[in-house]
Amino acid sequence: MQYENLLITEDNGIVVVTINRPQAMNALNAGTFTDLKTFFEEDAPKRAGLKGVIITGAGEKAFVAGADISEFLSLDVASASQLSKRGQDIFLLIERFAKPVIAAVNGFALGGGCELAMACHLRIAGEKARFGQPEVNLGIIPGYGGSQRLIQYIGKTKALELLLTADMLNAEDALRLGLVNHVVPAGQEVAKATEIMEKIATKGPVAIQKVIEAVNAHFHHDQYGFDTEVAAFGETAGTADFKEGASAFLEKRKPDFKGV
Repeated sequence: MQYENLLITEDNGIVVVTINRPQAMNALNAGTFTDLKTFFEEDAPKRAGLKGVIITGAGEKAFVAGADISEFLSLDVASASQLSKRGQDIFLLIERFAKPVIAAVNGFALGGGCELAMACHLRIAGEKARFGQPEVNLGIIPGYGGSQRLIQYIGKTKALELLLTADMLNAEDALRLGLVNHVVPAGQEVAKATEIMEKIATKGPVAIQKVIEAVNAHFHHDQYGFDTEVAAFGETAGTADFKEGASAFLEKRKPDFKGV
């Protein structure tokens, strides 16, 4: 498929999606959102042997430095609400994707960029990464899930401080607060994400999908996470992968998962 603002590479079942607008610090415009929607809704699900997806930004300065504010100037209440809902829906595609999605944050992840990183399942930060939701500087609030996911990761008290002050977190503070999983030297973000993805790929594929579903259910108001876990546990127990995994454990060998 052709993309306006994404570079797509694949190696051994791991797809790297690079937000490719370095002239604009990889800011999220309408075209980039369309590209992300197409990739996660149409392209990625059809890729045979897909292990997972890594999202990063082009260049050394920014993962995604925010939304494209030039597109905001003509917004009114109705169109702003539509834009926010579209962004949330596309980020939910990422959060609910059946394979792991890891953000390799190689610079500024601000506003919509921080929201994109938080929609991914895991986050690897380079030592130069910076995170923040500076929307109040413009007289608005986060519109793509930032006010909700930031609380999930770092708690209400610190999330409110960051949302109200527009302060940024450096990589080490993001790690300490639980926003990111690992901090690595600059330039090693994708390599670390690949290492983790390869490790996850040795596990049962159906189980990985169900873990994602069950964890997400904890935070969805229309679902009861414990019920989701019960259903997912039952479904995984009925797979050939579970029988293979349990047999391999008892036989003290590595499992040969088939994804069924």
